[in-house]
Formats: sequence, C-alpha cells, structure tokens
Amino acid sequence: MIDPEHQQALAVANQVAREASELLRGALGAIGAIRSKSTSRDLVTEWDTRCEELIIRRLAELAPGVAVLAEESGGHGDLSGQRVWLVDPIDGTVNFAHGLPLFAVSIALEIDGVPVAGVVEAPALGWSFAACLGGGATCNEEAIRVSRTARLEESILASGFPYDRATSSHNFAQWEHFQRRAGACRRFGAASLDLCMVARGWLDGYWETRLSPWDLSAGALIVSEAGGNVTGITGEPFSSRKGHAIASNGAIHNEILAELAVVGTPSI
Repeated sequence: MIDPEHQQALAVANQVAREASELLRGALGAIGAIRSKSTSRDLVTEWDTRCEELIIRRLAELAPGVAVLAEESGGHGDLSGQRVWLVDPIDGTVNFAHGLPLFAVSIALEIDGVPVAGVVEAPALGWSFAACLGGGATCNEEAIRVSRTARLEESILASGFPYDRATSSHNFAQWEHFQRRAGACRRFGAASLDLCMVARGWLDGYWETRLSPWDLSAGALIVSEAGGNVTGITGEPFSSRKGHAIASNGAIHNEILAELAVVGTPSI
C-alpha cells in the first residue's frame, strides 16, 4: 500500500514542477545574462535564481514546515529533520544557456535520507517523469519500465564529467573503457534526465560521480520505481548525499560494477 504522505508529496512536487516549467518555457529565447560560478564552465543564469525562488515559495505554501536544500541558495529550514525537499531549478544550465533543450526541473522529497517522491520535468521537450515510493514510475502520466537489454556489449550508457575536469578527479579513463566495452556511450549534460532515460528504457545504464543530492534524488527514485537498480559507485546502497551513483536496468548492473573494478573507480 502506498503511503498517503508520499502520494501527497508527489502531488505537491508535480504542481510546483509544472509551475516552474511554465516559467522556464517563457524564458526560452530570452536567456539574458549568464555568469560563471566556481569555474568558467559552471554557469548560472537569472532564470536559475528566479525558478528556484518560485519553487521554494510554492513548496513553503503547499508543504509548510518542510526544509529545502536547493542548488543556488542552499538550505532553508532544519536540514537535520526527517523531511527535506531537494531542488534543482535547472539541471543542465549549460544546455539551457546555449538554447539546447536538454535541461530539467528536479524536485524530490526525502524522509530520513530516502527519496519517497520525485519529479523531473523537461520543459522544452514536454517530458514529465514522476514517482513515489512503492507507486511505480511514469512519463507523462503513463507507466514506464526499464529496458530488457541483458548484455553490456549491447547496451547504451550515459555519464557526465565534473566542471573542474582539468584536475585528476574525473572519469575519462572509465569513459574510454566503456566506449570500448559497451554498445555505445552518451553524454547529455543533465544527470536527472540521464536517470530518467534509464527509467524510460531509452538508456540501459548510467554512472557518474561528484554530483550533488539535488542532481540525483528524484531521478534515482524514478529509476527504482521503473524496475531498475540504483547503487553507489562501488555497489553500496544508494544515498543522494554521497554524490555518486550507478543506475541500470538491473540486468547489466553487475557487469558495470565489474568493469569499473577493472578500470578503477572514478574519484568520488
């Protein structure tokens, strides 16, 4: 039986994500000023801030008293409490800033560190992914399942790279390794969408490190509820706070882990 609290959280996340997506659709073609964050590659626009402000305000109205951890403004409320919203107003800001439609709004509720409701909306593509714990996963309100691809050599994988990839803390060696071992590898630039594409069956697996909780939480839940497997990068239980994950259709999960053991685990 699905917990009514989880269902209510999903309804709130859906409502707020739709409003945020509508705001971002209005921004397309009028991105405005773009500035760098910590590195020249890590961008932020005025719409990241405006969208996050809308999300935080609406969550406070619809789910009062629940803490929020958001990408641009950090923590709001008691982050040590049981319930925390994780918010990424624009996952894939570099794509968004260049007019590439691969970006998303990601909102998840975690209870005691476990994702229980999550929504990932891609406004420019018309994709709306959602899940609550024990309730399955959907895309545009239709049930979705992971792929049935059973062999790594027939699989298509995705990954990403940290913004400060000039340092030694990157996964270039793993990327090259999987380019040789898997059927194909892709890099889309938005972790939440990578995860949702695994859930939808468009991708068979995904791995990445050095991420933030708001990048992972909603998408990881959606993969799990679509019948997939999500773990930490070395196979340990998933936690968004660790900032790394392997997500797969389940059938190739052990092969991904085995290949990472061969080439070496990317820096976390």
